[in-house]
Amino acid sequence: MLAQLQRPCLSHSILHSPLCGPTSRRLSLQRPVCERSTKRLIRCSSPVQASSSVTLQEANTKAVAPDGAGSASGNGASQMSAAEGCLRFINYAWTQFHAVEEASRRLASVGFQKLSEKQEWKLQPGGRYYFTRNLSTIVAFAVGAKYQPGNGLHMIGAHTDSPCLKLKPVSKSVKSNYLTVNCETYGGGLWHTWFDRDLSVAGRVLVQEGDKLLHKLVKIEKPIMRIPMLAIHLNRDILSEGFKMNKQTHLVPVLASAVKKAANKPAADAEADSFANGQSKRQKVDGAGDAADQLPKTAQFEDKHHSGLLKMIADQLQCSPADIVDFELNVCDTQDGVIGGIENEFMFTGRLDNLGMSYCSLAALLDCYPTEGHLANESAIKAIALFDHEEVGSASAQGAGGPVMHDTIHRVANILSKGQEGAVQRAVQNSFLVSADMAHAVHPNYSDKHDAEHAPLFQKGIVIKHNQNQKYATNAVTATLFRELAHKRGIPTQEFSIRNDMLCGSTIGPILASGIGCRTLDVGAPQLSMHSIREMCGTKDIEYSYEHFKAFFQDFTALDTNTDFDALSPPNIQGTMIDTPCGHVH
Repeated sequence: MLAQLQRPCLSHSILHSPLCGPTSRRLSLQRPVCERSTKRLIRCSSPVQASSSVTLQEANTKAVAPDGAGSASGNGASQMSAAEGCLRFINYAWTQFHAVEEASRRLASVGFQKLSEKQEWKLQPGGRYYFTRNLSTIVAFAVGAKYQPGNGLHMIGAHTDSPCLKLKPVSKSVKSNYLTVNCETYGGGLWHTWFDRDLSVAGRVLVQEGDKLLHKLVKIEKPIMRIPMLAIHLNRDILSEGFKMNKQTHLVPVLASAVKKAANKPAADAEADSFANGQSKRQKVDGAGDAADQLPKTAQFEDKHHSGLLKMIADQLQCSPADIVDFELNVCDTQDGVIGGIENEFMFTGRLDNLGMSYCSLAALLDCYPTEGHLANESAIKAIALFDHEEVGSASAQGAGGPVMHDTIHRVANILSKGQEGAVQRAVQNSFLVSADMAHAVHPNYSDKHDAEHAPLFQKGIVIKHNQNQKYATNAVTATLFRELAHKRGIPTQEFSIRNDMLCGSTIGPILASGIGCRTLDVGAPQLSMHSIREMCGTKDIEYSYEHFKAFFQDFTALDTNTDFDALSPPNIQGTMIDTPCGHVH
């Protein structure tokens, strides 16, 4: 869905920050997105932390030169593509917390003002703002300088979470003399793809510093655990019956050898490891009750997780293991995403669903409105909302099924209208939401899983999703408007509808449409291997999506102003007579 614009991209920073600065290159749709990278497989490394004193240009050169090749393209930061920028974002954002942290950093770096939902908001036309909820959901919006009470919000919604394994409250376990990690499945993952991968952990940690309880992010990039497959010699039935897995007993990462661990640590630590499977020191104190209650909370927490894992986390956070109060950790694949294929036309990475669309919406918003001056002629509010918990139904305070967007629209519209009667309701009806979640490309080895007339292809543009049973929120009006945006810029689009003999998945689209009451459609870039630990999409489709979202932010106000689907032409009833069974004429 990329459109070739008449002016240069203002801030692939934003597209590609924190690893590169602004780009002056105009995206070309006439050649392979990554033809400049045919000599090597592009590995896009993690963003530089915000506290670093390294400049963006320096960071780009350092981070994108695995082979000493200089910048990502070999020709400087200006050659960065949306696909490469997307990979950088995904490679950094191992968890929903890291995705929101990086989005926040990019927004703040170009002057978006951070708001707190707990405090009063002071908004004005021409302002740019963002806030987070639970540090795993983020909403950002830019108010047009010509905004009038009752004008709408033009929004793109996506989600920050992906299927994964998450550590249980008591993750310490010992099985057959191995230290293993007790995990819970999150979402509908293709769990067989998690076997024989080099794994680690990332997420948020609550740390006690003096009298303060702080939230810190951790990402251990070293492979520290693995879920080994059973050898074929011990499981001959797999050839005839296929792979069968018990998620409780088989999907358990191995962290270390218990024998080696015990031999190389103090006796006190060896004793602590004996309290596996949730049995804590509290349960071992003689006299139970009073003596156990006197144990510090940190000691109890340390008993729930392997000491080696806690030490590794503490070392990265530069604190003591005893300072760790609690955490929310995801098990993650340590392999970076890459651009591959003989024509460099594919992206191979995890978490495409749905960091791919989260990235494209964030990049589009930032590149369209890098300064307040770019809002001078705008009369609507442009917004993105990246939600947590989509993969498990969205029913949470920070999920799309919660009140996040309802509260945001009502609060913003009410403030900007100074409480004008009916302004909020008019704003809702003037609003438009694009629900952006990756779509299913036709699989060359399973093409019969698609309706032949609705089989999205790679490199052919974003997919408009349809379902008459409201699994998707698209209707004829919203689809037409979205297609028209693409048509005006020469961006291709595709259509998807599920086979009648298959069940259809759903998105945040219907949830938000029913919760807010505004016009909505569902779209997404096509991909293969959805919910695998390693997914695949086309590089040009990321470019198309980014450009289509830019067209939505820049062109939709004018398009919507000149289109009124509520103003139906009156029926021509002259000379028309309908005989009813009663003989009356109507």
